[in-house]
Formats: sequence, C-alpha cells, structure tokens
Amino acid sequence: MKILIIEDNLRVAELIQRGLEEQGFQLEMAYDGLLGKKLALQHDFDLIITDIILPKIDGIELCKQIREQRPDIPIIILTALGTTDDKVEGFDAGADDYLVKPFEMRELLVRVRALLKRYNKTTLNTSSIVRFADLEMNVNTKIVKRRDTLIDLTPKEFSLLEYMMRNPERVLSKTEIAEQVWGTHFDTGTNFMNVYINYLRNKIDKGFDTKLIHTKSGMGFILREEL
Repeated sequence: MKILIIEDNLRVAELIQRGLEEQGFQLEMAYDGLLGKKLALQHDFDLIITDIILPKIDGIELCKQIREQRPDIPIIILTALGTTDDKVEGFDAGADDYLVKPFEMRELLVRVRALLKRYNKTTLNTSSIVRFADLEMNVNTKIVKRRDTLIDLTPKEFSLLEYMMRNPERVLSKTEIAEQVWGTHFDTGTNFMNVYINYLRNKIDKGFDTKLIHTKSGMGFILREEL
C-alpha cells in the first residue's frame, strides 16, 4: 500500500513517516499543498493524509481539487482545528476522516487500516446504480436524482446517502453509521450526525410529499417511504 503524506511540519511528517513505514507502508512526502496536489494527481496512491494549514494550497482547497479528479482515493485530514464547524468543512471538502492534533500514532494506524479496508470492499462489491423508491444514485458518475430533479451532494453527504440506500427499511444506529461512513473512531457524542441528516433531508425530501429519511427517537435513522 502506498500513502501520500502532505505535512509542512517536519517533526510531524517524520513521525508519521516512521510509524507507517514500520508497518510496511510505502510513503511519498510533500511539504506544501502545491506539490501534494501534483503528486496526488500524477501517481497512484492508496490513501492520502494531509494537514489543513499548508503553504501554497491549504488542505481544504487541496482536498476539493483532488476529489474533482480522483474521487476514489481515501483522504484523512490532520489538523489542530477540532470544532464541529471545522470538521463539517473538512468532510464537505471530501475528506473521509478527520484526526485532531495531537494524536497517537496507533490511532492514525487504526484509521488508515479501516479506510483502506472500507474502500477496497466498496470497490469490489458495490453495483454502480442504487435505487430506492423514486430516488436514484449512480456511484460512478456521482449523479443523484429524485424523479427528474438532480440533487447536488457534497462527498460526505453522498457517502451517507449511499449507505442508507444500500440498507433501506432498516434502522441504522448512529454508531453503525459512524463506523461505516466516518470510520470506527467517530465521536457520536457530538451533534455531527444530526447535522448531516438534516442536510440530506433538505436536499432529498424538501418539496416532495413522500418523505424518505426518518428519525427513530433514541435508535437512529431509517430510509423508508412515508407520507
């Protein structure tokens, strides 16, 4: 497995490099966002780890630009910024996971392995067209529509909706969604999940008589047809 590290703090970069190489990963290093983007788009990587505060191109913009051309590479953001708004911004830019500094190397390793496993499983086992009721998703083209209405989703909204559409008519707990969509160490104690569910409701259900996304109080969320 080959991983790209984009981090301008040499001490942190060397710590990550040493820890991952000890586990058998191949590493490529970039110390600014511009070089990171160039490497990410010119070479094949299994995963990217990037800081947010970077010279030349910041990590949020970098994530967006990589996602436009390489949507299937898992990305972990490392940053000292840990508020809910900061995390939402990172996930909306296309990040798959978000690790706040300072962090332990073993926690990063767990998240790296979880993301690689999830992406490999998704690549092997998912069909390209997913449908539920009058909602349709193409996981290759990233096009989502309800009836004839096109729906514009952020990368994380897309991932959340895809998981719900592949598990319809079943109550999905916050813990399950956290593990499958955000990674095993997502903090379900925050209002993060409700924020994204509300985003989806506004885009999927608003303006339609039949609602598809529902909350089961104290249990989780379910995708089903209900007036």
